[in-house]
Amino acid sequence: MKALLGRKVGMTQVYDDKGVIVPVTVIEAGPCVVVQKRTKENDGYEAIQIGFGDIRASLVNKPRAGHFTKHGVGLMRYLREFRLDDCDSYEVGDKIQADVFQAGDKVDVAGISKGKGFQGGMKRFHFHGGPDSHGGMAHRVPASSGATDAARVFPGTRKPGHMGHVRVTSLGLTVVRVDVERNVILVKGSVPGPNQGLVTIRTSVKK
Repeated sequence: MKALLGRKVGMTQVYDDKGVIVPVTVIEAGPCVVVQKRTKENDGYEAIQIGFGDIRASLVNKPRAGHFTKHGVGLMRYLREFRLDDCDSYEVGDKIQADVFQAGDKVDVAGISKGKGFQGGMKRFHFHGGPDSHGGMAHRVPASSGATDAARVFPGTRKPGHMGHVRVTSLGLTVVRVDVERNVILVKGSVPGPNQGLVTIRTSVKK
């Protein structure tokens, strides 16, 4: 299990060895720094905490700044924790770069999806809607809400509401290229979130 934090740059396309166009997402992967190590003796489990991204000192509160100072590392914008198979091989202050992954690796990329605001049932849950003819009085509004004898709407009923801005994971994506000098990873297909959004790259759970 390998993991890395990155920033989604955008999408483009490249040619593979057979001359076929492959749509890829460009991810600025790292460099990440190991900020803290979790051990079974102190925490009951083994994991590493890594940081990514620069941040001004004025934007960091005192508790978080003290956390970085305690472990002797610089200030970072994002902190995430991963349970890896080889936590013993990492030490506080080590840098993790894009070269942990290679072309052909299968990875899972997670991010926060784009927020859509308040949306109706047709867009949010793909309802087909009512008749579009002149006789139809309900075109894009939801119809019956279910049971009538209960005199209430059951929790979980699909209704208009907030859409998007949730954590989404794309499983089993293929790493097409790795540019170690620029800390860039090209992943086949799309990944969740807007451009410049934070993403998490880790070894795929699917075999």
